[in-house]
Amino acid sequence: MSITPPTPSPASASVVSLLKEDRVFAPTAAQAASLGGAYCGSLDEYRVQHARSLADPAGFWAEVAADFEWFTPWTSVVEWNCPDAKWFVGATTNICHNAVDRHVLDGHGHEVAIIWEGEPMPNGVPEVRHISYGELLEDVSRCANALKSLGVVKGDVVTLYMGMVPELAVAMLACARIGAAHSVIFGGFPAPAIVDRMLDAASRVIITCDGAWRRGSVVALKQNVDHAIELLAAAGHTVSHSVVLRRTDNDITWNPARDVCWKELNATMSSECECEAMDSEDLLFLLYTSGSTGKPKGIRHSVGGYMVYTAFSAQQTFNLRASCGQVFWCTADIGWVTGHSYIVYGILPNRVPTLMYEGAPNFPGDDRFWEIIARHRVTHLYTAPTAIRAFMKWGDEHPAKHDLSTLKLLGSVGEPINPEAWMWYREHIGHDACPIVDTFWQTETGGHVITPLPCATPTVPGSCTLPFFGIDAAVVDEHGNELPANTGGLLVIRKPWPAMLRGIHGDRARFIDTYWSRVEGMYLAGDGARRDDRGYFWIMGRIDDVINVSGHRLGTMEVESALVSHPAVVEAAVVGMPHDIKGTGIAAFVSLAPTAIASDALKAALREHVAGVLGPIAKPDMIRFTQSLPKTRSGKIMRRLLRDVAAGRDSNQDTTTLEDFAVLAALRGNDE
Repeated sequence: MSITPPTPSPASASVVSLLKEDRVFAPTAAQAASLGGAYCGSLDEYRVQHARSLADPAGFWAEVAADFEWFTPWTSVVEWNCPDAKWFVGATTNICHNAVDRHVLDGHGHEVAIIWEGEPMPNGVPEVRHISYGELLEDVSRCANALKSLGVVKGDVVTLYMGMVPELAVAMLACARIGAAHSVIFGGFPAPAIVDRMLDAASRVIITCDGAWRRGSVVALKQNVDHAIELLAAAGHTVSHSVVLRRTDNDITWNPARDVCWKELNATMSSECECEAMDSEDLLFLLYTSGSTGKPKGIRHSVGGYMVYTAFSAQQTFNLRASCGQVFWCTADIGWVTGHSYIVYGILPNRVPTLMYEGAPNFPGDDRFWEIIARHRVTHLYTAPTAIRAFMKWGDEHPAKHDLSTLKLLGSVGEPINPEAWMWYREHIGHDACPIVDTFWQTETGGHVITPLPCATPTVPGSCTLPFFGIDAAVVDEHGNELPANTGGLLVIRKPWPAMLRGIHGDRARFIDTYWSRVEGMYLAGDGARRDDRGYFWIMGRIDDVINVSGHRLGTMEVESALVSHPAVVEAAVVGMPHDIKGTGIAAFVSLAPTAIASDALKAALREHVAGVLGPIAKPDMIRFTQSLPKTRSGKIMRRLLRDVAAGRDSNQDTTTLEDFAVLAALRGNDE
């Protein structure tokens, strides 16, 4: 890592970009061979295909969509009236048919669709299930018929609040099969989060579990649902049915007028259920994202464009090939968009087994993930930077004692990955043999929008590299003017893509204001970014996280990466804080490696280290050592809460997504 600090004008509106990475890893022929051959085999080939996808989107996406089965053909591929897009206009299809039925009809019903491992390990032996496409089709059909028997019809929204069990994927596909949209709520959310989402979606049917396993304890899901139903009733909203899957056998209350047993209900249903013909623009699902303030946003995704884009992006980004012995493991929870797109809807159509794991990565031991990879001979691992940094902190010895030789590709998702975490991932998990695809995308984008292609793109630690096919991404100023290399600005997408969100449920004004009002005619991702001399994208942090220090606007991600590059630091979060002289100072919250000792001397050393990497302007004004950082349940650091801590003020922000409230309490009690 090297540094050539720029000297911008204090009045500059651009973000100062200080971090430069010199390490480059080119794809190899051996890597392509291990992945069964390349879909896109060189950077030149990528550039030609990408240029064509922008110049002729109708022709490009028509060819991609031809690999799927449609009940009725489209009359036009795309209609664009910013900010509204329609894809595969007039076509009808069903995503469940393309994910499950067609494989059975083509003679692959015996092949494994889902590998599931439960968290508990009685006598050291995990509970494991292998579900074939034929079995999945029968389970989905029974569940679909069960939903119909409860009065669910096309256009209804069914709420799913479950642990990471195969029945969650079954329920999603069952909803899609009959044309009911699903709204999956992460199983760690409390009752008020359920209330907000069910009210907004006008949902009257919920599917849940009695409980879910997490680090050996039971998360009382049914109890949370019961409480939510009480709160909903007080608000005048009636939940007609609560379908309950028995998983943990914890004590639950039972209301026979409303509660229905999953097993008993499905057992009475036929294993045959015809797929509903869905218009390409029909609603497939709602998925709620939390803002820093206000109620969660219900992101709307439609059937056809999302189906095509997620499966194609999975195929290309991960080089997925059926019948090649691949096993794909995305470690996310299905309650997040990563699980929707790259556990269920993007993977099953590619006929590659998708692995689901119920529990925590460190139960019963810190090596649980590596055990799972060795046990199931996983070839593709897709996980989050926050998990990678946790693995680093737990110690190199844990992956070292397991056979990870089956791994062919590694992926990163959820937030920008620090270069040093990227290198650890490459060396200790991939043994310097696996390409790493560092993917950037959002709930709103549906699938990858900036990502390497494993057999084509030379990768650089910390960069998500180049736009995916069909994505016209750019870094611009407030007026939409594209900025020169190594100048930070607003990340936008200038043309429509098939999986883009179709709106915020019930709130047209918020949809336009959030994504389309700041830069006219362009989708605003909400992130600051820069492009380097190669044209590679670097995500510099959320726009709200940019710090203005003495007139110089710094991206928090670069300061965090500089801190993590110090051997004493495993994880860091950087935010702005009030400063009498600078206006805004830099506050750093730092988690140390197990061998490091917190001290004033180490704080001074870290300040100097950052100055050496990024220049004196980026030196933190305050450093706090902490065992843990406040994170969402999907692993993202909640920097907006840290801004309140750094400023010494009480926070009145939404904390429903916070995983561990004790972390925030400890930080508030930890004086500098």
